Amino acid sequence: MAFKTLHEINLRGQRVFIRCDLNVPLDAAGRVADDTRIRASLPGIQQALQQGARVMVTSHLGRPAEGRLEARDSLRPVAERLAHLLRTPVPLVTDWLDQPFDVAPGAVVMLENCRANPGEKANSRELAHRMAALCDVYVNDAFGTAHRAEATTEALARLAGEACAGPLMASELQALGRALAAPERPMAAIVGGSKVSTKLAILNALAQRVELLIVGGGMANTFLLAAGQPVGKSLCEPGMVDAAREVMATLKARGARLFLPSDVVVADAVSETALPAIKPVAEVGGSDLILDFGPQSMRRLVDELETCKTIVWNGPLGVFEIEKFSHGTRMLATAIANSKAFSIAGGGDTVAAVNQFDVADRIDYVSTAGGAFLEFLEGKTLPAVRALEDRAN
Repeated sequence: MAFKTLHEINLRGQRVFIRCDLNVPLDAAGRVADDTRIRASLPGIQQALQQGARVMVTSHLGRPAEGRLEARDSLRPVAERLAHLLRTPVPLVTDWLDQPFDVAPGAVVMLENCRANPGEKANSRELAHRMAALCDVYVNDAFGTAHRAEATTEALARLAGEACAGPLMASELQALGRALAAPERPMAAIVGGSKVSTKLAILNALAQRVELLIVGGGMANTFLLAAGQPVGKSLCEPGMVDAAREVMATLKARGARLFLPSDVVVADAVSETALPAIKPVAEVGGSDLILDFGPQSMRRLVDELETCKTIVWNGPLGVFEIEKFSHGTRMLATAIANSKAFSIAGGGDTVAAVNQFDVADRIDYVSTAGGAFLEFLEGKTLPAVRALEDRAN
């Protein structure tokens, strides 16, 4: 991947439009509940400010209807949190496409929720032309939206005077490229989640790349069923058994391996008060719910991961939000953190697990992205990245 980066451009006095991914959760009072994405966006904003640029930052938040912004979708609380982190005022500009506004050199403003602008999701070139007139330099630092061709992610990148990747975008692409384009081998991938149907494309893509594929969460139950094992009343997709067998056949044909649990933690309900039991997979009863990998399986998995040189992690092994069903995911997180392999973790539940088990600083790269991370794993071309590459060429 070849694209221009922010540090290659002289920003002094330039009008710099930075598209960030600040789609953060808000609490009941409308305050930012988790500022991880805001903090991840700071380096690009700070770099532009330090060079004396006139900085404009925008993002989407929630799912506003185009042309009609509800208070719950306003970036005001995000602007307030950004101002606190930057220790400088961050005024919110509301009608930024229709009303003239000014930004002083070395200052920053927040442009209200870009998804409320008619034509944003349709990737309108007319809208992008209007935005391009506001800036000299366009910076895409929103890898989390790179899989979407929208006016602020794709069309604007093609129409602005200069276009480049911000430091977060660049670091995401470099880390993912290292893990997937030219990985050190052997390579392992952990894919968790509730349904095979939602991650089948990723499973098929990874089955053709990795030496070891670990399937966790509810998806593991579908693979266990495909392998002829009982799963009781566990979350499962019987209609995806043939698809699971195709993934298994792809791995076998390449000499790669699928890791499934040999023992599991079961209960009769997904509940804090449920009584867990450890059983060999073959002894899972008709009323059992499989809620985690068992200890014997985890010891085997830890040993397997010790031999790997690249590890990609997307999704927990069990219901890690409940402590008694969290031990498999905890052991996995610790094993990856202790590994000498190059490791990358991404996806909402994965990041939550990384933070819950306090291993973020020992994983080589933790991606803040969700959909873009998954589509990159599938091997798809991300529209926003392609736009930056085309501009560089």
